Amino acid sequence: MLKWDAMLVSNVAGELSLLFGLFLWATTYSRSGKNMFELFFYTHYFYILFIIFYVFHLGISFSYTFLPGFYLFLIDRFLRFLQSRRGVRLVSARVLPCQTLELNFSKTQALSYTPTSMVFINVPSISKLQWHPFTISSSSNLEPDGLSVLIKNEGTWTEKLYEMLSSKPPVDRLVMSVEGPYGPISTHFLRYDKLVMVSGGSGIAPFISLIRELIFLNATIKTITPPLLLISSFKHSSDLAILDLLLPISTIPPSELHSFDLRIEPYVTRDRDPPFPSENQPIPIKTIWFDPNASSDSPMSPVLGPNGWIWLAAIISSSFVVFLIFVGILTRFYIYPIDHNTNRVYSHSAQAALNMMLICVSIAVAATAAVLWNMKGKAMEARDIQNAKGAVWKIYSHSVWSQGGKRKEMIS
Repeated sequence: MLKWDAMLVSNVAGELSLLFGLFLWATTYSRSGKNMFELFFYTHYFYILFIIFYVFHLGISFSYTFLPGFYLFLIDRFLRFLQSRRGVRLVSARVLPCQTLELNFSKTQALSYTPTSMVFINVPSISKLQWHPFTISSSSNLEPDGLSVLIKNEGTWTEKLYEMLSSKPPVDRLVMSVEGPYGPISTHFLRYDKLVMVSGGSGIAPFISLIRELIFLNATIKTITPPLLLISSFKHSSDLAILDLLLPISTIPPSELHSFDLRIEPYVTRDRDPPFPSENQPIPIKTIWFDPNASSDSPMSPVLGPNGWIWLAAIISSSFVVFLIFVGILTRFYIYPIDHNTNRVYSHSAQAALNMMLICVSIAVAATAAVLWNMKGKAMEARDIQNAKGAVWKIYSHSVWSQGGKRKEMIS
């Protein structure tokens, strides 16, 4: 039980692998994931130790049965790591009266995404380790140079971010890193006769993205879009300000939306008599513009460029070829002079450790070379966007939802 056999099956390595696996399993219960998310999240990095000791337990030869899938996972994880190391340019932030933020990032036109996609955001000044997922509220086609997300003040991390942006005087620059976007490859919303969307609070974000995408199809490509019915529930009347983000009035003139059928039914659940202001006293929406000249910030862009699938195939194939070359050199000039193919002299654990190291080195070399090559082509476009003095989004100041009384709008 406590023997680490260098030439046969190592019991200690298997027991350690089982221990880490049980620890991962114990933190997957729904109660741990909801109430202690950070414990749930960080303990899952023990999968690294689980795999390492599992390979030590079986030896590298038997481990090749599962290594192909794990090999692809390592490539994906390393590419995500490279993307997350870059600071992105935060153009502006809108502070809504319902303690909600809209963050507007700059991006290159090569970065595209579909409605309902999401990104992971990291703010080092709040926490260097925490990455939080947020649904994208913008449209890649309607806003080709920008990407927006909605963030509701509902937790410790979001509370700190909200305080930073709503404080006086506001910050002139905020360092952020973004990983993603991730989402479906394609959507098929046009195949339905009618779309009914039901949301609550900030959960309206994916529907904002969808509505803007359909507006683009209807007004720009002249595609016939199905009628839309949006049913939104909010706790307080101040939350109705989120509905101002639905229609990009500054991007497409309302006159071009005559054939776009959108009906909105908002409901306030906790305010019996919502204190709506008068027509002449609109609820203010604070807009913060950030310093565009920060050299360390760059527009969001695809990590492998517009031809990402081709580059990904090149990374997989080239890294595997490099790995085979490294293994051949290692076996011929280092292991063979010691073991002479008897498999009884050279330690199996040492051989497994060297093979795992060569896998990581091969992936790192191929992926880094591909990313650096693509960064050359994106440098010119990034500088053009970086030096842009104009706003990516022309923010309109009035609010059709927070003025007057209980108003509903329909475009048809």
